[in-house]
Amino acid sequence: MQRHCIPRVPSNEQHDRSLTQPSMNSYSDSTDQRRAHWEGVYATKPDADLSWFQSFPTVSLALTNTLNPPPIRVLDVGGGQSALACELLTRRPSDPAESIAVLDISGSAIVRAKARATSYADRIRWIVGDVLESPYLGTVDLWHDRAVFHFLHEVDDRKRYVDLASRTVVSAGHAIIATFALSGPERCSGLPVCRYSAETLAAEFTPAFQMINSVREQHETPWGKSQEFIYGLFVRR
Repeated sequence: MQRHCIPRVPSNEQHDRSLTQPSMNSYSDSTDQRRAHWEGVYATKPDADLSWFQSFPTVSLALTNTLNPPPIRVLDVGGGQSALACELLTRRPSDPAESIAVLDISGSAIVRAKARATSYADRIRWIVGDVLESPYLGTVDLWHDRAVFHFLHEVDDRKRYVDLASRTVVSAGHAIIATFALSGPERCSGLPVCRYSAETLAAEFTPAFQMINSVREQHETPWGKSQEFIYGLFVRR
């Protein structure tokens, strides 16, 4: 099936929310440029002006709750504005083996997330970094990403992302990947995105992962506009 990607934007709009590293094509900017862009976004815009913001991660939490045993080691990629880490911690007793990490390219996003986490902040590992620079992230039982992967237009970037996820998620561990669905917006925050069906999203992660469930979500932006997401729940082969 055809992946629905929007043509590349002009050079003066070449900023990407994805956590990417430089490549040799005209679309990609350096990590420093992208970081500067998103630092500016998080330094100047409140949550009410961020289209992807959701106060409660309903679908992500529901999919996580289907996993048995519950994941102890969790990584939330691009999760600086995600409430998932805190919601997981509120639902479980402290465990010496517990490891909840949040990775985001924007230090400002991490600062805001830590403030929101209040008493749970010390139980979360906060990482400012670029997921496509292949950082060593240890191993996790669950890799979660809501709204990073769909900004990856280049095949090499998507392959680099999947390779890192496959090295990080343990055998029989899981990944939750959420992107815009085929009927979702063509752009987000002024940037073009790739939209996916369950089938095309599954194909991106094969053969390292197998999709075992998919869910659609009608996300409502803080200003009341509907955006359709597709969530894939994967198991690491």
